[in-house]
Amino acid sequence: MFLNDFSTQRFCLEELSESDFEFVYELVNTAGWIEFIGDKGVRSFEDAREYAKKMSDAPNIEWWNIKMVDTGCLAGVITFIKRDFLDHYDIGFALLPEFEGKGIAFEASKLVMDQAFGSGEHDVILGRTMKKNSKSINLLEKLGLKLLKESEDDKGVVNCVLKVEKEEYYSLMTQD
Repeated sequence: MFLNDFSTQRFCLEELSESDFEFVYELVNTAGWIEFIGDKGVRSFEDAREYAKKMSDAPNIEWWNIKMVDTGCLAGVITFIKRDFLDHYDIGFALLPEFEGKGIAFEASKLVMDQAFGSGEHDVILGRTMKKNSKSINLLEKLGLKLLKESEDDKGVVNCVLKVEKEEYYSLMTQD
C-alpha cells in the first residue's frame, strides 16, 4: 500500500494481522460498531481470528490498527476500502469507547488521506456512513468531505456517501 510514514507523536498505524484477534473481538462487539457498522457475528476469539484473517487477506481492504505510543494499547482502526458499488476508495474509522473524543480518529484519518493523496494513486476519497451517525459525518466533514448522495438500503437504513477531491482536501488542510 501507499503508507510510508506510519506514525505521529501519539500513535502508530500497524497493519491488521490474524494475531490481533482479541482486539478485533473487543472492537467489533462495542455498541458503536454494532449500531453503526453492523453485527459481524463475532461471538468468540476463533470468530475474531477468522474475521481478522478475512479482512487482512482481502485485496480491496486496507486495515490499520491504531497503536498508542505511550501505552502500546490498540485504540481503534482506520480502513481504506475499495467497494464494488463505489467508484473510489472510502476511508473508515472506529475506536474503542475509551479513546473516542480525543482527536485520534481525525489524526489517523488525516495521516492515511495525506498518504493516499500524496501517493498519486488517488484523486478522490469517499466516506460512507449511516445518516444517523452524526459523529462520523462530523469527522468526515472536518476532513473536507461533502455529501455526495444518500440512499436507503433494503432494511430502510439511510446511508450517506461523502466525497473530497485532492485539491479541496489540500486547500482545507493548509488553512490556519
